[in-house]
Amino acid sequence: MPKIAARVLKGHRTKQLEERLAAGGRWNDSGLVFTSTSGTPLDERNVRRAFKDILAAAKLPRIRIHDLRHTCASLLLAQGVHPRVVMETLGHSQISLTLDTYSHVLPALQQEAARQIDTLLAAEG
Repeated sequence: MPKIAARVLKGHRTKQLEERLAAGGRWNDSGLVFTSTSGTPLDERNVRRAFKDILAAAKLPRIRIHDLRHTCASLLLAQGVHPRVVMETLGHSQISLTLDTYSHVLPALQQEAARQIDTLLAAEG
């Protein structure tokens, strides 16, 4: 897990413990990481609305929450992360699913591979 994600989750846990104390006997211990202020599961409509507000505040285009998964995979592949690692991160059962779904990222990776071979061969010659 990236350090930034761990740091944000720790901060979230602190906030959730504060909410638990404030809720007292009204707290519903659902065992979930993300809950309402009383410990109940989040309402999907509220999550989508909050996500939309976050995107607007950041002046980002409107996307679906699921698109974050696609963006993450595309960025990882573009950064040269091995497709098997991306596959495992996404929970795909077959690497072919990952490669088929994110094949649009592969041409840039092929160009980078060709550049690296050029650099290697130029150094050898």
